Amino acid sequence: MSMDHFDEQRRQMVATIRAGTGHVVAQIGKSALDQRVLQAMAKVARHEFVPVEFQQYAYANMPVPIGFDKTISQPFIVALMTDLLQVKPDDKVLEIGTGLGYQAAVLAELAAGVYSIEIIDELAKQAVQRLKRQGYDNVEVRVGNGYSGWPEYAPFDKVIATAAPDLIPPPLLNQLKAGGKLVIPVGLPDAQQLVVAEKDQNGRITTREIIPVRFSLLEGGDQSAFVAS
Repeated sequence: MSMDHFDEQRRQMVATIRAGTGHVVAQIGKSALDQRVLQAMAKVARHEFVPVEFQQYAYANMPVPIGFDKTISQPFIVALMTDLLQVKPDDKVLEIGTGLGYQAAVLAELAAGVYSIEIIDELAKQAVQRLKRQGYDNVEVRVGNGYSGWPEYAPFDKVIATAAPDLIPPPLLNQLKAGGKLVIPVGLPDAQQLVVAEKDQNGRITTREIIPVRFSLLEGGDQSAFVAS
């Protein structure tokens, strides 16, 4: 497929995201997603972050398989979660669940630095390659269990997870700065909710549920980790 074809599909994807926002106005408290988020979605070449055999579906508003029984989330969910995170240009962001790097690329358009953890070695290595090819030099990828976060680089201004624990992992809350925000799917497999957790200046955590979602499960516990290369 030609680049012009992908460019047009990306424009259509952003239009679909804009339209879909109308269904969650009450939950997010506004009628449109942040323009910076939409610009990032319009810029990142999503087809470069899916297997070549699925590139024709890259911009459809649906999850796309990336191997190892994992998927890249549908564009609307990526945009919504990114918007809820309210990323600022000087933010340091922790991402749990790199996949092939698409969400990290979107975050890299918005933040100063992205630290992303992927439990599957092969996905992490591919993500590093794909991110480098697209020129994202402000993303670091680590192979390991995201439940424990990345304490060496903590605290983080924002944390986002693309895999669902039963309950919010305490390490992720501990590694969040005062005034920071965490966006994460939480709950049992058939009853997950997208949750926004905020930490105030006194360290107190408040949470609110946004919409029902379905994500792969986040494994718990500690595992050794290393930086992918």
